[in-house]
Amino acid sequence: MKIKKKILSLDKFIEESLYNKKFGYYMKNDPFGKKGDFVTAPNISILFSEMIAIWIISFWEDLECPKQFNLIELGAGNGEMMKILINTFNRFPKFKNACKINILEKSELLKKIQKRKIKDKNIKWLRSLNELKNLPSIFIANEFLDALPIKQFIKKKNKWYERYVDISNFKKFKFLDIPFSIRKLEKNIKFKISYKQKFIEYSPLAKRYLKNMTDKIKLNNGGILIIDYGYTDKEIKNTLQAVSKHKPSNVLVDFGKSDITYNISFNLIEKIINKFDSVCSLITTQGKFLTRLGILQRAEFLSKNMPFSRKADIYFRVKRLIDNNQMGSLFKTMFITNKKNKFKLGF
Repeated sequence: MKIKKKILSLDKFIEESLYNKKFGYYMKNDPFGKKGDFVTAPNISILFSEMIAIWIISFWEDLECPKQFNLIELGAGNGEMMKILINTFNRFPKFKNACKINILEKSELLKKIQKRKIKDKNIKWLRSLNELKNLPSIFIANEFLDALPIKQFIKKKNKWYERYVDISNFKKFKFLDIPFSIRKLEKNIKFKISYKQKFIEYSPLAKRYLKNMTDKIKLNNGGILIIDYGYTDKEIKNTLQAVSKHKPSNVLVDFGKSDITYNISFNLIEKIINKFDSVCSLITTQGKFLTRLGILQRAEFLSKNMPFSRKADIYFRVKRLIDNNQMGSLFKTMFITNKKNKFKLGF
């Protein structure tokens, strides 16, 4: 491993660990599924992706069925969700003909996996959202924001510090807290993020993505559907964590071999969005969102003539997605769109 600097800000450390072209976690691993390090909702049940497809088609209809529009999945993982989305879209020819499907994916390895799994010649893989045509755009971000690098700021004795990582000793990394002017950050993001906070987790890259997407929505219409694990409390928490083989691991150990992630502060996302003007947001839990879209009715229809074992498996998987003690309340769903749009399906 060659990194010239011996001290990295936390977000740069995470960037190197996850996305370094030679040894980055997402650049050389397929982390999804039982054999990987974690499981996402599309891998638990196809009904999750079917509900997202229903929501997308309904939103397109609410936008008055534009003859052409962009559908963009941000970070498509192993391609499972997009595969099911396309299978569903194929039943709606008018919609499918209008839909310009795009995937934004940074990992060349995951891109290869996606291309093998998704049998559709009309998909475009993007390097940047700037490649999108000026059309109404629907962005889908399922467990995307949590994979973006974050900064951390800590308040000690009324002074703010930014968290860094000392990598001078490769055998033993350690955290460093360096004095920081929180006012510089607040001037940049245009609101007082430190108000009543003792700790801050903030992703500059997430803000840039949100700004880019909302600019396109304001210009051409559309919306963003975000599904991720997180919380709505006003107090920002220290949620930085690493996962390996479905178990917690140490962020500073096994550099490039563990997924580094965090819980989204949806209250903070809402504050960021509110500064962009002309857009608004709605939020609910994943459980309520999927239930309102009809996932239980779909499960009942699918399992009607199935043997008990297969029926039980379908409902077991759905329960994982919607139960408040499992993913149902841990995961939140946020919808961002123009203030003039009154679409509220699932919310």
